[in-house]
Amino acid sequence: MAKKFIDVMDTSFRDGFQSVLGARVLSKDYESAIKAAKQAGITHFEMGGGALFQSMYFYANEDAFSAMRRFRQIVGDEANLQTLARGVNTVSLETGSKEIIQLHAKLFAKYGVSTIRNFDALNDVENLKYSAEQITNYGLKHEVTITMMHLNSNKAHDCAFYEKILKQILKEQIPFTSICFKDATGTSSPQKVYETIKMARKLLPSDTHIRLHTHESAGVSVACYLAAIKAGADGIDLAVAPFSGGTSQPDILTMMHALKGENYNLGDFEEEKIRKYEEVFKECMKEYFMPPEASRVNALIPFCPMPGGALTTNTQMMRDNNLLDKFEQTIEQMQEVVELGGYATSVTPVSQFYFQQAFNNVLFGKWEKIAEGYGKMVLGYYGKTPIKADKKIIQLAKEQLKLEETTKSALSIADADETKSIKYLKSILKKENLSTSDENIFILATCKEKGLAFLKNEAKQNIRKISSNIQTISPTKQNDTPSFYVVNVNGNKYNVEVCPCTNDYKIQEQKPTQNTNINKDKAVLSSIPGNVFKVLKKENETVKKDEVLFILEAMKMQIQVQAPCDGVLLKIFVKEGDVVENEQALALYK
Repeated sequence: MAKKFIDVMDTSFRDGFQSVLGARVLSKDYESAIKAAKQAGITHFEMGGGALFQSMYFYANEDAFSAMRRFRQIVGDEANLQTLARGVNTVSLETGSKEIIQLHAKLFAKYGVSTIRNFDALNDVENLKYSAEQITNYGLKHEVTITMMHLNSNKAHDCAFYEKILKQILKEQIPFTSICFKDATGTSSPQKVYETIKMARKLLPSDTHIRLHTHESAGVSVACYLAAIKAGADGIDLAVAPFSGGTSQPDILTMMHALKGENYNLGDFEEEKIRKYEEVFKECMKEYFMPPEASRVNALIPFCPMPGGALTTNTQMMRDNNLLDKFEQTIEQMQEVVELGGYATSVTPVSQFYFQQAFNNVLFGKWEKIAEGYGKMVLGYYGKTPIKADKKIIQLAKEQLKLEETTKSALSIADADETKSIKYLKSILKKENLSTSDENIFILATCKEKGLAFLKNEAKQNIRKISSNIQTISPTKQNDTPSFYVVNVNGNKYNVEVCPCTNDYKIQEQKPTQNTNINKDKAVLSSIPGNVFKVLKKENETVKKDEVLFILEAMKMQIQVQAPCDGVLLKIFVKEGDVVENEQALALYK
C-alpha cells in the first residue's frame, strides 16, 4: 500500500522571517538559500505577503514586488509560490477599498504568485467574500482560512465554532481550491486539532485539500501536526533552520523523524539534502541578530496568546524604542485584553491591536488609553467579533475615540473613505511627481507615509545585524578598583563585575539627545519613547490647549502630543525622524 502524500509548504522565507527576525531581512542575503531549497527538492514555498510585504518598505528599503519576481526566477515556473493575505486588509493593517483589494490580486498574479492563503482574524466570513472573488478572478488558487487559537477561558474557539464558520463559508459559496486551519499562536491542543480536521473532512468533498498551520511557540506543534495528519489533513507547514522551531514552525527534519515508520510521505525528501540546505541558510544569515526569544518554547503562551510572527516583531520594535523591559508585563495583560475584546483570533492585524492595548495598559495604566485599532475593533469597524466585546470597554472606546458602534461592513466603510480610493492615491503620487503605476498605488495604499518615503528614495534601512549592534569603544584611564554594573541584555538584567586590566575600555552608550537644562513646567514633553513622526507646528507659532503639536510613532502606533496650555512656542527641539525618550522636552513655551 502506497504511503499517503502529505504536502509540505516551506514557510522559512515568509513566516520564518517574520517569526524570528520580525521580517527584517534583505532579499539579496538569502538568494543562495532559495537555490539550496530548490536543490533539496522543495517545491512549495511561502514567499511573500503578510508582514513581509510592509517590512520590505518599512525596514529593508527594497521593493517587495522585485523580490517576488526574483524568487520566481530562481525556483522556476513549476513551483507553488504562496503568499498570505488578510481578507479585506490584504497585506495592510487597515481595511482596503474594493479597488485596492482587486489591485492586490492583480499585482500578486503579475509577480508570479500561485496561491494566496486568505484569512480574517475575526473569522467574519463577510470579510472574505470580495477578496476570494478577486483572487479567483485573476487565476490564482484561493486557500480559504479559518483562524484558530486557545485560551483557558475559551468561549469561542472550539470545534463547534470552527464548524459554524466552515458552514458559513460553504453557504456563501466562497470559491476556494483548498482550506487551511491556521493557528498563529500555536496554542490549540492536539485533541482540538484532531476534532476540527475530522469535522472538516466530513463536511467537505473527499478531494478537498485540507491543511494545518501552527507554530512551535507553546511546544505542541509536532503533536498537533500528527493529530491533523491522523484526522485526514493533506498538508502542513514546516520550516528549516535557522528559521524553524521556537516562535516559528517545526523543522522539516523534525517532522520527518516524527513520521518514521508511519504510512505517510512528506515528499521523498532526503535528510542529507535538507541538512545541506540548512547549512547554506545558516551561512546566509550568519550576520543577522537572532533574538533569543525566537528560539524558545514558552509554556505560558496558552494563557496569553501571542502569535510567533508577532512576538519577535514586537520585541524588535521594543528594542528600537528601549522598551524591552516592558515586554513581560505587556504579555501578562494579553489574556484579559483578548477576553474583553471579543475573542477575535490573535493573528495580524488583531494580534497587533491586542498587543498595543496590553502595552497601553502597562504604560498609561489599565484601560486609561484605548489603542485606536483595538477600540475600532470592539466598536465593529473591522467586522463582527466572535463574541460581543465587554460593555465597559465598548463605552471607553466610544468616549476616547469619539466614535459610535457600527454594524456596517468593513468593506463598505473603506469604500466610503475617499482617501482609500485610487483617484486620491494617484493625486498624492502626481503631487510628488511620481509614477501612478499600479505598483506605486498599492505601495502607497498599504504602506502610507513609509511607502511614500520609499518611492521618494527617502527611506532608510533598519536591519538588525550583529555588526551593526557593536558599540563604539574608547580607552579610559586605568583604575585598580573593580566596577560593578547592572547590564540589561534582551530584557534580562545581570550583575556584572568589571575588573581592571592593562587594556581597559568602556562602552560609549548611545542615547537620544536630551535637553537637561530646560524648565519642564514650560515644556511640551513626550509621553512615550519612540520616533518623531510629524512636527505640526513651527517656532513662534501660537497654539491652543489640546491642539496636536507632534505625532510620535512607537509599536506601530501613532501617539498625538497635545499642547498642555495656550501659548506661543519659543523653541522646537526635535525634527521628524528623531528618536525621543519618555518625558523628553519636544518644545518650549515663551
